[in-house]
Amino acid sequence: MEYRKVGRWGLRISALSLGSWVTFGRQMDLADVRKVMHRAFDAGITFFDTAEAYNYGVAEYLMGQVLKDFNRMDYVVSTKIFWWGIGSRERNQIGLSKKHVVEGLSASLKRLDLKYVDIVYCHRPDPETPLEEVISGIEYVLRQGMALYWGTSEWSADLIEEAAKLARQIGIMPPIVEQPQYNLLVRERVEKEYKKLYEDPGIGLTTFSPLASGILTGKYNEGIPKGSRLDLLPDLRKHLEESGILSEKTFKKLQKLQKIADELGVSMSQLAIAWVLKNENVSSVILGVSRLEQLEENLKAVEVKDMLDDEVMEKIEEALKD
Repeated sequence: MEYRKVGRWGLRISALSLGSWVTFGRQMDLADVRKVMHRAFDAGITFFDTAEAYNYGVAEYLMGQVLKDFNRMDYVVSTKIFWWGIGSRERNQIGLSKKHVVEGLSASLKRLDLKYVDIVYCHRPDPETPLEEVISGIEYVLRQGMALYWGTSEWSADLIEEAAKLARQIGIMPPIVEQPQYNLLVRERVEKEYKKLYEDPGIGLTTFSPLASGILTGKYNEGIPKGSRLDLLPDLRKHLEESGILSEKTFKKLQKLQKIADELGVSMSQLAIAWVLKNENVSSVILGVSRLEQLEENLKAVEVKDMLDDEVMEKIEEALKD
């Protein structure tokens, strides 16, 4: 396993990490989660990601049960605050008010059975809460030792810059990490919009959806399999269709990418994940797996990365052209 710094900061995390959205508590029970997390840890994965909203807190609880099997100094764990699944804005259980940041993270720590998380993310920007209040909430949880670092997820570059400025003004660390979607089909934000952030504040990226919700595996080429992510999440399927990602144009690109994968003797999943790993601004690629076999396949992407020389990368770019 390769280990990378989070941006310019001192924290090091595994280049591949394990996430829990959809899978923990929905596709996997505690026994399955334990098998997958232990195999991931044995393979060198030391970064585990979850969120208060994942399966109404069940994902945090299951992850916390398994983290007890490991030495606390040997792993990095993150959670995200914004949506509490059974809450509402009227009851202060959604958004990034200081009340919800503090109480949401406190509840997450109870489910995880931890004294602190290494990283707390603001899961989405909150247009209904002043940024000064958001930063005040982050200041509280950092000073109380509930989290060591903080970051954002799917924030604009301008908002991250503003948040970093406000954080410095009150004497706390600026956000060190952003968690965006990044894959062969979704690239604009990471490769263009965030460019100015890699030097100052020096953020790293812990990217999600390297397989575009499974589209880049090729399993949706002939339809939507029962029990798959797009079967379980119709709203996600609708979004991908409306955005043009789940389309005939994409399937034509996948045919070209499959030829490149075949030439290298690797799977489409390995090719797609390895491609994300080639980006030096990516600190870690978050994997989402529902079976041990998927994890085993995806772990090999670290080796496949070294096979993606300039010539192969040019072939990939050519395959992705409209």
